This record gives sequence, structure tokens and C-alpha cells, in this order.
Amino acid sequence: MTDRRTRRHDPGRRDRLIDAALEVIAERGVAGTTHREIARVADVPLGSMTYHFSSLDEVLAEAFTRHAAAAADVFDERLGAATDRDSAIEAVIALIRDDLIGSPKDLVMAVELYVAAARNPALRAVTQGWMQRSRTALERHFDPTTARELDALIEGLVLHSVLSTDPMTPDQIRHAVERYLR
Repeated sequence: MTDRRTRRHDPGRRDRLIDAALEVIAERGVAGTTHREIARVADVPLGSMTYHFSSLDEVLAEAFTRHAAAAADVFDERLGAATDRDSAIEAVIALIRDDLIGSPKDLVMAVELYVAAARNPALRAVTQGWMQRSRTALERHFDPTTARELDALIEGLVLHSVLSTDPMTPDQIRHAVERYLR
């Protein structure tokens, strides 16, 4: 009689795999993200990857969707708390300074997503959804054209901060946002 291994009931495994994918992407980049590495970080058998996901692209899309949703939630929270245009401007400055630039892991994730989305239409859909949510949050206080342009300014400030050897100071970020909005 053979001793059959019982299947472990693990309803949170798929979510853990997505979280592990985010960790791997942040540490190794999209190019270094593999099924094997995600499974290792999640501490699950490699077969779990193919059980829960049809491809690595699906895992990447799920992971980046989760990352983008979390970032959009921060936009919603910051701008939802603003009560007028002046407090909305302060919310945008804090969003850039404290939330978007303040987290090195989130900065890396954003850049990895931008680069991957340039070649992958499914990931471009993720960035489009993220931009739409960001603009919707901004439109609580600014007209749609201003919201779109402001979203681009925010993204540009973030990219300049992560890619520069001499990033903008908080005062320079404030100046840029106020110059555009006031």
C-alpha cells in the first residue's frame, strides 16, 4: 500500500503567488521573474503556478493590476480627503512626495510596469486602467483636461525622481505642481 500525499487545502495560494510575483518583480525585474522564482518566494510547489495561471504573462498582468489598484487607491484616498482646490493641490504634492516617490519598491514597480507595458498590450491595458482611475480621482477637483495633463506631470515627476542621479527636492516638486495649477 502506497502512502499517498494528501492535497493541502490552501485557498489563499493564488493571492500569495501574486504577492510573491510582486516581490520578485521588485527584486529582479520583469526580466528576472520566472515561474520557479515566484513559486520559491511563495513557498509552494512549482506546479501551483500552472494550476493557477495559464502563463507568466497572466501572472505579470495580475501582479501589476494589484500594484496599480493599490496606487490608484492612494490617489482616491488623498484626493477624496481634499475639500477644495487648495487642499487638492496639497494632496497632489503629498501624493507625489510621500506616496509615489517615498516608496523605493513602488518606484521600481512603476518603472518595471512602464517598460513591460511598452511591449505587452495586456500590460498596456493595466497602465490605461491605472491612468483612468488616477484621472477620475483628479477630476474630483480639476476639469478633465487639467486632470489628464496633471496626471502626466505626476508621472513625469515620478520618472525623473527614480531615474535621476539628482532627483528633484520636495520644494522643487511643490514648485512644479503649484506652477502648473495656480
